[in-house]
Amino acid sequence: MFTGIVTDVGEITSLNQVAQGQLHRMRIACDYDQTTIADGASIACNGVCLTVVASGKEEGKTWFDVDAAAETLGMTTARHWGKGTSLNLERALKIGDELGGHIVAGHADGIATIVRRDDLPDMARFELKTARELARFVAAKGSVTLDGVSLTVNTVDDVAFSVLIIPHTLAVTTLGGWKAGSEVNIEVDLMARYAARLSEMK
Repeated sequence: MFTGIVTDVGEITSLNQVAQGQLHRMRIACDYDQTTIADGASIACNGVCLTVVASGKEEGKTWFDVDAAAETLGMTTARHWGKGTSLNLERALKIGDELGGHIVAGHADGIATIVRRDDLPDMARFELKTARELARFVAAKGSVTLDGVSLTVNTVDDVAFSVLIIPHTLAVTTLGGWKAGSEVNIEVDLMARYAARLSEMK
């Protein structure tokens, strides 16, 4: 489990397609302490929970390897990642950690597309749209995870919604590079999903 509070921005330094392109093995460079990264650990990469299969240090920089399988490649932006791609990173929660964002599973539900970017003094407002089956879980003042970042929804209009990004978030995540037409990973709020399921079962 995660909180949607990014703790580092990593960079893909190599990507190899295996299993006839149905599996991507990626090496990601980061500033985490390598001694704290165990094989089998979970790290959210742009909101996608991936399992560490190896780690090490090279030229003073920590790296870890992860695999993105066919389902992940099919439903997230991972299919577009390549060498040089920057990724929002978050380590899995430990018991006793501060829950600064909201409860995030790291299981991206699909993709949202940025429709518009408005730059404001020190901030940015983004309007996005997503598939109708996901949009029904997005509510004004509710939570949504975009590329691994826990955000508060400002407005909702059918399948479109908006978020306002504060200066700190723009500075310490990849969101500062978002632009109209960009695709981002979306994970809807777990509570909204369970509420909808309970309503369907009545």
